[in-house]
Amino acid sequence: MKIICSQEQLQLAVNTVLKAVSSRTTMSILQCILLEAGDGLCKLVGNDLELGIESMLDAQILEKGAIAIDAKMFAEIVRKLPNQDVTLSMSNRDENHILTITCGKSEFNIPGQPAEEFVPLPAIVRNQPLRIPQGELKEMIRQTIFSIAIEETRPALTGELLEVKQGNFHLVSIDGYRASFRKLPMSREFEETSCIIPGKTLNEIKNILSNEEDDMVALYFTGKHVVFELNGSVVVSRLLQGEFPKYENIFTSDYSTKIHVNRKELLMGIERAALVARESKKNPIKVSIQDTGMVISSNTELGNAHEEIDIQLEGNPLEIAFNPKYMIDALKVMEDESIVLQFNGSVNPCIIHQEEGDLCKYLILPIRLN
Repeated sequence: MKIICSQEQLQLAVNTVLKAVSSRTTMSILQCILLEAGDGLCKLVGNDLELGIESMLDAQILEKGAIAIDAKMFAEIVRKLPNQDVTLSMSNRDENHILTITCGKSEFNIPGQPAEEFVPLPAIVRNQPLRIPQGELKEMIRQTIFSIAIEETRPALTGELLEVKQGNFHLVSIDGYRASFRKLPMSREFEETSCIIPGKTLNEIKNILSNEEDDMVALYFTGKHVVFELNGSVVVSRLLQGEFPKYENIFTSDYSTKIHVNRKELLMGIERAALVARESKKNPIKVSIQDTGMVISSNTELGNAHEEIDIQLEGNPLEIAFNPKYMIDALKVMEDESIVLQFNGSVNPCIIHQEEGDLCKYLILPIRLN
């Protein structure tokens, strides 16, 4: 095998597939990147058996071949190389599988493993792709990923529900204390489907997606996997099994208290009050809603805080308490200037949504006041 490519393009491809290389495994082959040069194509592959990423490399192929190389070592070498052309070569007759890396006046000889031992990505038939703008998907993930569950007692909640339903594309996350919903109207009809995508996969996809609305990502679904095609890369992920909670009815439109408020003012007020309210259920922020406005307060051993916020109130006054982090997380990812908060008493969830439309909704459980 012998190829020539730019250091910049090689580093980009390595950084992409590195996201799918396991750092916690006793199988040395899963700590490797597959480098393969074939008929007019050169690709790098990482695969930890749950998530696999294949990235095409723009390279001049002088001799075909393949090798599995330690990902961490290879990535560190590539990162330190000068911004010049890089030659990667290996004698196909070399039973020791030594990869030679040459760039400028630098040369490395790194032992690898036979390409045949590398676990290939699942072979998935790619028919009828769902295509959406990369910038839209990136924003949808950003606005929902924060409320997936961390603990694996309910594995389905460590991912997000992806739905294609009634002409809309949905992403939903629920961690047991809060829920996030994001909708994207589709420009054309697609077959209805639903699956649960691991949070790790979505976090890595978010980092690969571009911000450009004209760049598209193609999604393919099977019963066990989802495939993303984008920017010269293919990402294959196992789906999470299990039942995702029925979320449709929790975002109720009923309310006894409803307020209209400036999002940034509310966010900054909660952030200031949270400075003396440690992230603990024992130290929530208290919210008092009256005709005259909203008061946010916290009182702990660290001190006390008092914030007044202008609001427009519909319905009844209310006293309620929340974990400030949950409120901050939701308010930070919204972009609307003015938002709506709906309540049904002090023990039922708060629902946050836009003034106009229903593309973005959040639910937060309160903390009971003594």
